[in-house]
Amino acid sequence: MSIDGIAIRAVVHELEEVLIGGRVTKIYQPGETDLIFHVRAGGRNRRLLLSAHPAYPRLHLTKEPTENPLAPPMFCMLLRKHCEGGVIEGIRQIGMERIVHVDLRGRDELGDEVIRRLVVEVMGRHSNIILIDPASGKILDGIRRVTPDISRHRQVMPGLLYQAPPEQDKKDPLSADREEFLRSLHFNQGKLDRQIVARFAGIGPQTAREILHRSGLGDREQLWSAFHHLMDEVQNHLYHPQIVYDRKPAFSVIRLTHLQGERETFDSVSRCLESFFHGKAERDRARQQNHDLIRNLKNILDKNETKIAKLTQEWSETEKAETYRIYGELLTSFMHQVKRGDRRLKVVNYYDPESPEVTIPLDSRLTPSENAQRYFRLYNKAKSARKWNREQTEKTRRENEYLETVLVQLQDAGPREAEEIKEELQEEGWLKAKPQKKRKKQTRKPEPETYFSSEGIPILVGRNNKQNDLLTHRIASPTDTWLHTKEIPGSHVVIRGKNFGEATLHEAAMLAAWHSKARESSQVPVDHTLIKHVKKPSGTPPGFVIYEEQKTLYVTPEESEIRKLKQG
Repeated sequence: MSIDGIAIRAVVHELEEVLIGGRVTKIYQPGETDLIFHVRAGGRNRRLLLSAHPAYPRLHLTKEPTENPLAPPMFCMLLRKHCEGGVIEGIRQIGMERIVHVDLRGRDELGDEVIRRLVVEVMGRHSNIILIDPASGKILDGIRRVTPDISRHRQVMPGLLYQAPPEQDKKDPLSADREEFLRSLHFNQGKLDRQIVARFAGIGPQTAREILHRSGLGDREQLWSAFHHLMDEVQNHLYHPQIVYDRKPAFSVIRLTHLQGERETFDSVSRCLESFFHGKAERDRARQQNHDLIRNLKNILDKNETKIAKLTQEWSETEKAETYRIYGELLTSFMHQVKRGDRRLKVVNYYDPESPEVTIPLDSRLTPSENAQRYFRLYNKAKSARKWNREQTEKTRRENEYLETVLVQLQDAGPREAEEIKEELQEEGWLKAKPQKKRKKQTRKPEPETYFSSEGIPILVGRNNKQNDLLTHRIASPTDTWLHTKEIPGSHVVIRGKNFGEATLHEAAMLAAWHSKARESSQVPVDHTLIKHVKKPSGTPPGFVIYEEQKTLYVTPEESEIRKLKQG
C-alpha cells in the first residue's frame, strides 16, 4: 500500500511541529535508497527517515536502529558537505502532491550563508531524493540519477536544472466546492471511487473507498457531504493514524470505517508509518540481494525431489530380495529334483503356508547349484541396494528439510541475518566461498531476536540456523521452554524462565508459527518442551535437533499480535 497526498500532508504537518529550527548533526545512508538525518530540535535528538525505495517510499520520524556501511556512499558524502550543521528552515508539501521540499540554511566553503533544498518525491518506482540549489535551480545530485537512457523527458543529473514531475491536472480537494465536486464526477458511469482518485489530487484508492462508504452509496448530496466532512478534517489536521488488519494490513491517517478487522491506533503519523513499514524494505532488499541464492537452493530442492522419486522407484524393485532368498533356499533343499537344462522347478513352498506350491524360474545354461547361487547373489545385491536406497532417501530428505528451513529464513531475513545464512551455507558446502583479500575479518556474534510477552517474560527467536544453535544450546537454560512448529520448517523459540502463564506460552507459540513456513496458515501445530529434552545429534546440520516429552498446541499467527510482542 502506497502513501497518498493526504498522508504526506499529515506527516509534513507533524514534521513541521518538531523539526523546524532544528540543526542537522549527522547524516547516514544505510541503504541504496534510504537516508537518516539526525536532528537536534527542541532539546531532543530526533531521526528523520527519507526513503526513495521503489516499493516502500516514505518520510517520517523513526526510532528503528539501522546498520550503516563502513564507507558512506557518494551521495551521503555530498549531503554531509552541504547539509550537516544546517538548520531546517522549512518543510512543505507541494499542493496535495507527494512531493516535499525540505529547506536547510547553512554556510558554504567561503562561510557565506546559503540555502540548500532537499526534494523528496514519493512516487513509487519513480521516487527520488534530490539535492538542489534553489538560488540557481540546479541539481547538485540525486540518490537515484536519471540519465537520458532511462528517461528522455526528465533527467536527474548534477548540473542540470531541476524540473518538477509533470502535473496531472487534478483539482485541489481542500478548496473544491459542492458544484465543482459534483461537476467533476459522472454518476452514470459508475466506479465513483476511481473517478475521485482520477479527478482530485492527493486522494488514494483507500481514501476514495472510505468516502464512498461514508456516503452510504447514496445520492449526490450524501457523497458530497462525506467528501466535504473528510476534507474538512484534513484541512484542520484532525488525523487518526491507524493500521487495520483486514485481509491485508492497511494504514491511513483518517478513520477507515469500510474495513473490518482488528485496529491499531497511534498517537503520531510517524509511529503509524514506522509500524506499518517495519522491516518491509529491509526484507525486500534482502530478497533482491539473495534472489540468485534462493533460486539456486530451489533448484537443489527440485533435483533432490527427483532423486527421491527415483529412489522410491528403485526401492519397489528391490522388494524382490526376499523372494530371491526363498528361491535359493528351496533350490538348495530340492536340488535332487533338478536336472541341467530345466527351465523351471515346481516345489512345495514351506515358507508360505498360504501358497503351498511355487514355480521357480531356472537358467537352463546353469547347473542346479549355480542356479541356487545365482539367486543368493541376487538376494545379497538387492539387500545391499535396499540398505543404500534407504540411507540415500533419508539423507536426501534431511537435506531438503534443512534447505526448506534456510529458504524460510531467507524470505524473512534482514541484511545481517542474510549474511549469517550465507556464511552458514559456505561452511556447510552448499556455497563456494568467494576469495577475499587477506584482512582481519570482523566477526559478529549471532544475536537472536528478543520479544516480550504480555506478562513481561522475554521470548527469544532464532532468525537463522546459527542463531538457532546458539539460542538452544548456549543461551537457554535446561528449564527454559523450547518451541518449534511440528514437522514444519521454522525458527527455534525459547521462553526464558519457569514462572509464566498460558498467555506467554500461547504468544511464544504464535511467534514460532509466524517465523515458519506456515506463517499464512491457521491452526498451526507447535510443539513445546523443556530445553533439557532437546538434543542435537552429532554430525547433523546447523539448526537440526531431536526432542521428546513434547506437547502440541495450535495457534493462528497474527501480525498485529507479533508487533505488540516486539514492542514489549
